[in-house]
Amino acid sequence: MIRLHNSLTGEKQELQPIRPGHIGMYVCGMTVYDSLHIGHARMMTVFDIVSRYLRHRGYVVNYVRNITDVDDKIIQRAAQNGESIGALTERVVESINEDCAKLGIARPDHEPRATQHVAGMIAMITTLIEKDYAYVAANGDVMYAVAKFDGYGKLSGKHLADLRAGSRVEVDEFKRDPLDFVLWKHAKPGEPSWESPWGAGRPGWHIECSAMSKELLGTHFDIHGGGMDLKFPHHENEIAQSRAADGDQFANLWIHNGFVNVDNEKMSKSLGNFFSVKDVLPTLRHPEVLRFFFLMSHYRGPINYSLDQLEQADAALRGIYTALRDVPEVPAVATEYTERFHEVMDDDLNTPEAIAVLQRMTREINLAKDTGKERRAAALSAELRSLGKVLGIIALEPEQWFRLAKPGRTAGIASEGVVYGHLTDVTGEPISADIFAGGSAAISGTEELTDADVEGLIAARIAARKAKDFAESDRIRDQLAAAGVIVEDKPGGKSTWRRA
Repeated sequence: MIRLHNSLTGEKQELQPIRPGHIGMYVCGMTVYDSLHIGHARMMTVFDIVSRYLRHRGYVVNYVRNITDVDDKIIQRAAQNGESIGALTERVVESINEDCAKLGIARPDHEPRATQHVAGMIAMITTLIEKDYAYVAANGDVMYAVAKFDGYGKLSGKHLADLRAGSRVEVDEFKRDPLDFVLWKHAKPGEPSWESPWGAGRPGWHIECSAMSKELLGTHFDIHGGGMDLKFPHHENEIAQSRAADGDQFANLWIHNGFVNVDNEKMSKSLGNFFSVKDVLPTLRHPEVLRFFFLMSHYRGPINYSLDQLEQADAALRGIYTALRDVPEVPAVATEYTERFHEVMDDDLNTPEAIAVLQRMTREINLAKDTGKERRAAALSAELRSLGKVLGIIALEPEQWFRLAKPGRTAGIASEGVVYGHLTDVTGEPISADIFAGGSAAISGTEELTDADVEGLIAARIAARKAKDFAESDRIRDQLAAAGVIVEDKPGGKSTWRRA
C-alpha cells in the first residue's frame, strides 16, 4: 500500500488510482528562459523518483511535465540577448535536456509546450466567462474573479480576507478585486500574440497548466506536482480555474517538494544565490553524486546545499561501489532487504531510509566478502544494483567509478600510501567551499594520467615487484599517488586502482 502526503489535506493518504493500475501525473515544469539550477534539478529528480517508483510497483504511469515557452521573462531575456523567442527557448530546452540526461532524469511521457495549446486555453477562458467566473476588463485583459470561486485558498491554507489585508498586489484600476488574476493579456507592441474573441493577446501563466493537463490527462487525474513555491498562487489558481470551468475534481493528490537552501535561505534566481547544474557538475566526480545528494533528504523537507553534503554523497557512493567491486554478476533475487526497501518507499517515498537499506546491504556484502561467502556477496550485490536502479543510482560499473577523477583536488602523499586532497586554484592557493560549490574557480591538479597511462605504470610496478626491485615499485606508487591514483594491492600479486 503506497501512502503519499497530500498537500491539499495535509495528511498522508493511500494511493487509490482513478483507473485501477494506472496513474495520471502532471508536474509543472520549467519556464525556459535560463539554464537549470540546483533547485530545479531537485524538483525534476523528485518527480523522476515518483514516476520510477510507481512503475517499479507495477503501475502504468502517464507522466506529463509542461514547458512554459511564452512568458514575460522569456520575452525580456530574448530582447536582452538580441535573439528571437523561438531561438532562446529551443536553446534553453536543449540545455535542460542535456542536464537532465546527465542526472539520470528520464524524459516524461509528454512535454507539452504552452504555445502549442493556446486554442485549449482560449476555450477554457471562454467557458469561465460564460459561467461568470471571469470577465473582460476595460484594458482588454481577461481576469479571473477569485471571489466567485468557493474554497479558494484551500490548498495553501490562505483566506481571502487575510490575503486582501496583507496584499502587496499593485493597484490595478482594471481589476474588480486586487486578488483577481489574468487569464488573457491583451497584445502589446513587439510581443507575440494570438487572435482570440477578446482581441489579439497571449495567455496568462496559470491557465496554461489547466488547459494542458485537461488535454492530456482529462478533467480528473491522480497526481499534480511541483515545487513548494508553486503552491500559491499558481496551483491555487489552477484549482480555481479547472474546477470552475469543468465542474470536476481536477487532481486527487497534490505533491510538493521542498526548497534547496543556501545558508538556510531558499535558492532562487531572484535572490541571486543559485548554482546552475552546468556549473556544479564539473566539480563532482560524477553526476550521480548530485542525484545522491538529493536522495539523502526527504523530498518534502528543505535541503541545504553545501560542499560538506556533496562530500558525504561522494563518500557514500564510494562505499557502495567498493562493496560491489570484484563481485561476479548473478540474477537479482528479492530478500528481506527488498521488502524493507518497499516498506520505506511506500511510506511517502522515504528515500533517506531507502538509502539506509542500501548501506546496510553494503555492510553485509563486505562482511560476506571478508569471510569467503562469495555466493552471498554476489546475490546481495545483484539485489543492491536492482534497488539502486529504482532510485536512478549505481548505474556505473565499479571500475568505471574508481577511474573517475574527483575535480578540484590536488593530491598529497601521507604515510602508508594514503592520499589526502585539498582544494586549490590555478595558482596553488586554497579556494573556499563556496567557490568550489559554485564551480566558478579554475581548477588545476598534479600531472594528469590517462587510464592507459595508469595501467602501464601498474604493469611496470607489478614487474618491478616480481623482480624484487622494491625501490622502483615504491617510486611508481608515489608517482601514481602524486597524480591522484591510489593503488590497492591484492593477494596473488594483483593490484587494483582508483582515482582519489
